[in-house]
Amino acid sequence: MLNNDVLRSLRYTLDVNDVQMTEIIQLSGKEVELETLDALLKKEDEEGFVACDDELMAHFLDGLVYFKRGKDESRPAQPFELPVTNNMVLKKLRVAFELKEDDMHAIMQSVDCPVSKPEMSALFRKFGHSNYRTCGDQFLRNFLKGLTLRVRG
Repeated sequence: MLNNDVLRSLRYTLDVNDVQMTEIIQLSGKEVELETLDALLKKEDEEGFVACDDELMAHFLDGLVYFKRGKDESRPAQPFELPVTNNMVLKKLRVAFELKEDDMHAIMQSVDCPVSKPEMSALFRKFGHSNYRTCGDQFLRNFLKGLTLRVRG
């Protein structure tokens, strides 16, 4: 899934404006201009569209965790994992929104996409683990849709 699509979806889910989006990114130590953010939030077929790179997406996801849960100054910042995969986006969203396994299943159930516990846990395994499963674009789209329903009501 395109990083830009994830940014747009999460902006809608959180119901934040452009200034708040830049503040979320700044929480992880990256400065972004409003004009750049505006270009990132445009759709692919719109004039002025700029693709969101993995580094900026990683900063946004970490900033989102800090925005939702607060930053623990006593712990060192985690190094960025690149490239950003759908599995990584799912993991960061689970942490940011403090979702338990039952919450994740309820979110997927709300969009008529039931998933078993083993299937769900396979998405959170470390790459290379024998039970690791790659998160597909459609699964992530459904999860973001369900998360929006949960957060915005």
